[in-house]
Amino acid sequence: MNKTAAVIGGGFAGVEAALQLARAGVKVTLYEMKPHRFSPAHKSENLAELVCSNSFKAERINSAAGLLKAEMEKLGSVCVYAAKQTKVPAGGALAVDRDLFSALVTELIEKEENITVARQEVSALPEADCVVIAAGPLASDALSPVLDELCGEGLHFFDAAAPIVSADSIDPAFSFAQSRYDRGGEDDYINCPMNKEEYERFYEALITAEGAHLHDVDKKKDVYEGCMPIEVLAKRGKDAIRYGPMKPVGLVDPNTGHRPWAVVQLRKENDKGSMYNLVGFQTNLKFGEQQRVFSMIPALHEAKFERFGVMHRNTFIDAPRLLNSGFQLKKYPHIFFAGQITGVEGYMESAASGILAGLNAVRYLNGKDPLQLPEVTMLGALSAYVADESVKNYQPMGAAMGLLPPIGEKIRDRAERYSKIADRSLAALDSYIEKEQL
Repeated sequence: MNKTAAVIGGGFAGVEAALQLARAGVKVTLYEMKPHRFSPAHKSENLAELVCSNSFKAERINSAAGLLKAEMEKLGSVCVYAAKQTKVPAGGALAVDRDLFSALVTELIEKEENITVARQEVSALPEADCVVIAAGPLASDALSPVLDELCGEGLHFFDAAAPIVSADSIDPAFSFAQSRYDRGGEDDYINCPMNKEEYERFYEALITAEGAHLHDVDKKKDVYEGCMPIEVLAKRGKDAIRYGPMKPVGLVDPNTGHRPWAVVQLRKENDKGSMYNLVGFQTNLKFGEQQRVFSMIPALHEAKFERFGVMHRNTFIDAPRLLNSGFQLKKYPHIFFAGQITGVEGYMESAASGILAGLNAVRYLNGKDPLQLPEVTMLGALSAYVADESVKNYQPMGAAMGLLPPIGEKIRDRAERYSKIADRSLAALDSYIEKEQL
């Protein structure tokens, strides 16, 4: 195929889109502004950098996240492949060593003969037969005017990342290793229990701690529920976090023989197990306040923070008004969008949208209509949500079983019901792949 494509952004969506185009014989230029310029959330020069959690959620097929990854794998996802090659123990979740993961994705993309990685910031749409905009939720200042011209005013929300502590600074006298309900390896998570008195002291300190400065223009913007800072959630009520990220269910403290009053779970951040992140503890507290408040967790009283939590602005477009289900811009059919900027939420959801944008860009170059994936597949359901014009207050959406139509038979057991739904999804996708010769 004597066609060219430009992909803007080397994140999860961008690498997947570029690879789909390249495999079809399209000459692709993948634009990535790092290392010349970094967004507030990025630190590494590598492609597909993880900036928040190192977990890609559940692996089991009868879960929304597991089903999505299984579907992506059938379409040749580079991100799913790299995740399985660099995984670290995380119970029933697929978590990775973030540095090894990004390095492997970068290596695979750079050695693809039809992809040229251009390390430069984009300030105008490149000349190409088609363009995929996968700039992520932190589009650069140079690119933002281009997006405004194409799409109108963007929507904004805040995203927050959790702190990371060194493993050797976690006090074993006040912690224990166990996966919730013993799902997974015995050392996948380190649990930091609290009794009622310890929890209440911690809670009061958390809700009165000082947050980091936000620009006036952003103060009135809403915080997205999916990445709610722990201190914001805590202010909803004394038990809000105890029934949320600090819930103790499925855990027994070996020191007491009982379930703790509350617990902070720490998950391995890398394969060596030298660093752990505080699960569900996304935060916008000042760094000094994070040190003070989180060190009140008994197991972390001498914690060494390898990275403090941060909060940053995210941007997504009003996709139902702008895109079709092929992630194609209605007004300019040669332009596609992919990733969190479309309103899909999550690492693998972003990667999945990149796969679909890439496949549909290939179809556009071949004079074909966009794919119409079966609505019973998770990929099809996400595509339909992005393009659903009936959604008036468009908000980010990740993979969810609720997006899929119910099966005909009534099955009371949720795991069994979800397994049936997953089987139906994968069978439908297999048939569609064969039909469309994908």
